[in-house]
Amino acid sequence: MNKNLAPIVTWGTDRKYRKVERFLLRPAVEEKAMQTAATVLAAIREFGDKAVIEYAREFDGSNISARRLRVTKEEIAEAKTAVDADFKKAAKETHKRIVAFSENGLRDDWTMATPKGGMLGEKFVPFDRVGAYIPGGAAPLASTALMTLTLAKVAGVKELVACSPGNKEGKLNPYIIYALDLAGATEMYKIGGIQAIGAMAYGTKTIAKVRKIVGPGGPYVTAAKRQVYGDVALDMVAGPSEIAVLCDSSANPAHVAADLLSQAEHGTGLEKSLLVTTSQKQAEAIRIEILKQAELLSRSEPVFQVLEKGMLLVVVKSMADGMKLCNLFAPEHMELIVNNPEKWVDKVVNAGALFIGEWTPESVGDFAAGPSHVLPTGGTAAYFSGLTVEDFRRRVSLIQFTKEDLKEILPVVEAFGRVETLDGHARSATIRFE
Repeated sequence: MNKNLAPIVTWGTDRKYRKVERFLLRPAVEEKAMQTAATVLAAIREFGDKAVIEYAREFDGSNISARRLRVTKEEIAEAKTAVDADFKKAAKETHKRIVAFSENGLRDDWTMATPKGGMLGEKFVPFDRVGAYIPGGAAPLASTALMTLTLAKVAGVKELVACSPGNKEGKLNPYIIYALDLAGATEMYKIGGIQAIGAMAYGTKTIAKVRKIVGPGGPYVTAAKRQVYGDVALDMVAGPSEIAVLCDSSANPAHVAADLLSQAEHGTGLEKSLLVTTSQKQAEAIRIEILKQAELLSRSEPVFQVLEKGMLLVVVKSMADGMKLCNLFAPEHMELIVNNPEKWVDKVVNAGALFIGEWTPESVGDFAAGPSHVLPTGGTAAYFSGLTVEDFRRRVSLIQFTKEDLKEILPVVEAFGRVETLDGHARSATIRFE
């Protein structure tokens, strides 16, 4: 048995544990990817469609042209015919659950009275045009189409743009097309990678600029998103997938192993899977299951890359220590498979999504439950949140004072104007009483 695959180590709060520290220190964005993204984005900003097509051919091997970039109505009709009935049924069920969850997440406009008869409040305004990136290279993530644009549709966005890499014939996966159409996409384009992010961020002759870009991607998409921030709004920097499982001896080793492997098959080789358990015996049983089940997976090559470089099984002295380690890791997905998991939920503070109990595998979050599976990675769950319906709306503050409100607050305005040497600010209020 190869000791380098899914190694078992110990961890505690008493000293430094170098293997664990190295595992925790993962860059949110790769430097090489940042350099490549900068070059490609500069070309797209200057040359538009021409650069987009050239890079699509270079990076994806796609036989595409500007004239064929957009998915046509005929291609959507073909996709609806090509997709099997079982998937259609599954996609509609997932869509229904996402809509229900998103509608419950919408905030209502609200107001409150000021002391002298005025009004304060907030209103929420949907973006007019958003773009979603749908990974389709290593794996055609049709679920991401539903987990992004469905939310935008519920939020009231009118123009829903999607980009996903075409194949060598310049065609888009029919399952992605079907899911995008179900989600409400108004435009679909057969490009991926940095070039898709650049086209949506800057706009080209074929693809009009969007206000915000959402959706996950590999290292190069992640690097591109970081660099276009400011030209457009972003959901987050979401890179290679990751999972942490905190379990005790009550957990089924076969189930835990399957969950740890679930995020290792995406294909970048940079995914992370962390097991934290209070039992050495449990860790050993889970490792045996991991190595056995990994052989059975269709995408075994990328899985074994992660087993060697991105999976760690950690034994801790107590659940409290285990929880501390998981919060330090700040995983995209975290599973809590312990006796009475509800009593530990409040202790989880850094996680993109929390899966509670033995009957809640991470895969239900990816495919079906309702909350979006677009989640922060690379430790950014310590300060970012997952995608929600509110990410597709802007909040506008409402302020309406009466004359009496302004008169009451005038000394405050004058005091700040004096201290900050901004007498023009203060005068805009005082002049109304002269």
